Amino acid sequence: MEYVFPVPSPPSVAVVGADVRFPVHRIYCVGRNYGEHAREMGFDAAREDPFFFAKPADAVVASGSTIPYAAATRNLHHEIELVVAIGRAGANITPETALEHVYGYAVGIDLTRRDLQLAARDKGRPWDTGKGFDDSAPIGAIVRAADKGHPSRGAIWLRVNGETKQSSDIAELIWPVPDIVAHLSKLFTLQPGDLIYTGTPAGVGPVVAGDRIEGGIEGVGEVRLLIAP
Repeated sequence: MEYVFPVPSPPSVAVVGADVRFPVHRIYCVGRNYGEHAREMGFDAAREDPFFFAKPADAVVASGSTIPYAAATRNLHHEIELVVAIGRAGANITPETALEHVYGYAVGIDLTRRDLQLAARDKGRPWDTGKGFDDSAPIGAIVRAADKGHPSRGAIWLRVNGETKQSSDIAELIWPVPDIVAHLSKLFTLQPGDLIYTGTPAGVGPVVAGDRIEGGIEGVGEVRLLIAP
């Protein structure tokens, strides 16, 4: 088959200890999934059904990359997150079987144009411009669940220029991974290649040109990023 222009290679993520890469199908993100972060954003941290937003697949950025400061914003924020990589398709998945659909885990950063996100939120508009922009989904290599299991606790942290900004534990997730997968699969048929950014703990804040960002999750890995000077 011929196309009107060359078809780009699919976005993909490295896999720890393997020569293969994980092709990205879709990127889903969970909003306000840590209590302290919900409170710092001005919301009640009571457990309610999770809500989701999306980023384009080609927003992924490999750990160690240098990216430009995002366009059209004066308030670019970091949000460190556990990322779930889906390896098996499914719809209407139960929490009890959800982990059977998980290929592995990675550390990601949900970069956010906070000024655009809040302006959209205040007007009842979608978050796309605040969340789904170029280079907005940095991610480290995926560690396979078959090799490391399914983490349910472990320190999660982020530093900017060596200073700790976010520090918590993934055990503090309001909705843990099995519940997230189950809820999401009732809205969309999950496919191999889907990534789910599971939410960020408290301490989100701005970054500027020249900042070095590094974060990690105990037992999962790390992610590093430079905002170009």
